[in-house]
Amino acid sequence: MPLINIIRGETIPVAPLNVRTPFVKLPIWLVVVWEIFKALYWLFINYVRHWYVTLPITLLTALYVVHGWQALTAVVGGIAAAATGWSFAHRPSWLRFGWWPALAKLRRFVYRRRWMAAMVTANLSISYDKRTIIPQIRRVRCRAGGCDEVLVRMVTGQIPDDFAKASERLAQTFGVRQVKAIPGPAYGSVVLVLMRGDTLREIVKPLAVPFKPDFTALPIGVQEDGDLYRLRLFGTQVLIVGATGSGKGSAIWSIVRALAGGVGSGLVELWGLDPKGGMELGIGRPLFAKFAAHDFAEMAAMLEHAAATAQDRAARLAGLTRQHVPTENEPLIVLIIDELANLTAYLTERQLKDRIKAALGIVLTQGRAVGVHVIAAIQDPRKEVLPARGLFPTRIGLRLSEPAEVDLVLGDNMRDRGALCDRIPQTQPGTGFVVLEGDPTPMRIRLTYCDDTTVRDMAADYGVAE
Repeated sequence: MPLINIIRGETIPVAPLNVRTPFVKLPIWLVVVWEIFKALYWLFINYVRHWYVTLPITLLTALYVVHGWQALTAVVGGIAAAATGWSFAHRPSWLRFGWWPALAKLRRFVYRRRWMAAMVTANLSISYDKRTIIPQIRRVRCRAGGCDEVLVRMVTGQIPDDFAKASERLAQTFGVRQVKAIPGPAYGSVVLVLMRGDTLREIVKPLAVPFKPDFTALPIGVQEDGDLYRLRLFGTQVLIVGATGSGKGSAIWSIVRALAGGVGSGLVELWGLDPKGGMELGIGRPLFAKFAAHDFAEMAAMLEHAAATAQDRAARLAGLTRQHVPTENEPLIVLIIDELANLTAYLTERQLKDRIKAALGIVLTQGRAVGVHVIAAIQDPRKEVLPARGLFPTRIGLRLSEPAEVDLVLGDNMRDRGALCDRIPQTQPGTGFVVLEGDPTPMRIRLTYCDDTTVRDMAADYGVAE
């Protein structure tokens, strides 16, 4: 006959032991004392954890109890007057040591309230040993332009790309415009950059023309934090990709304006190739030492001349230096190509197309160190249209038509890392994301807008061509 046991009224077959859940009766006073102890412990922990709020409140309350409301009013008024005077006397230090730290404490409190829900709904929590483990907030910093940086310690097994893929969910949860995830300063950490506002909403006016261009930092636009964005031209080639009306002309003329002082002094030579008949570059014709707009054979010859120049310089500078220094006798050569696809894909003459591709390949691979650079704009980023896309270390992605084009232009996973080129509104031409070779973090910028009058005046002031 099989063994049976009756446990809580249920017959359990083949149960060798009669197991019952033990019940321990506690006196009510012990339960009350335990709950009071837990409440006091919770209050103490939060009092110490949030000392920057609780300590001032305690001191002000003690002041009111001991000396009355007059003393409290005098102290609060004095602190407010001192803070106001500090903000007017030296605003940078007031922002750095006063306003931003105080705002960061408040933001941390706001983020902590939604943190658990955000991590669970974004699939960033881990279930282990019947527990739910979530990443932890370590630090919050506030920056100019409505930007918060949240340092997060990831759960074991997570990588920054996990947060990048969930960036849109996090943005919706915290009610911000965009969230970017970048690797943190230490292993196992990630920095979430939460953008609340949009500092690039307004048109950026043309910047002053540098008297002597700094080829490692050409000012061409504004970053999200309000600082100037400076493009490094030495050692790179620049590709500008954007849909119709996205502001490719703004990118071209912003760079040309930053180089215009060198054109006037003879340190820079601009060579213009405008396959669209000169509609874009023709307005600044005096700035270009060489210019071609109608004859594709002439454009091929210009590219071959640039390739030969790069090879000659490389032969002379080999073993002497790794970076050409522009002089009046040997200036920096910058090829400005408005619509590169007309030369690499849409050209029907096979022989000319092959010549252009061969010369362009030499310039892109050998010209960076010897002072022969290419700044090319294109609308269609497909590989069959631009097979040499990988030879441009610096890429500027303006407004694009489809999400898939973002990674095609800027590199794998760049959209997950925050380069939302397909989300740029048509009302913000010149806004885009810059990606540098070896840097996994895209930077959002807005390029300056140079209207026709500005370009004509610049060409008249700095142009050298007949």
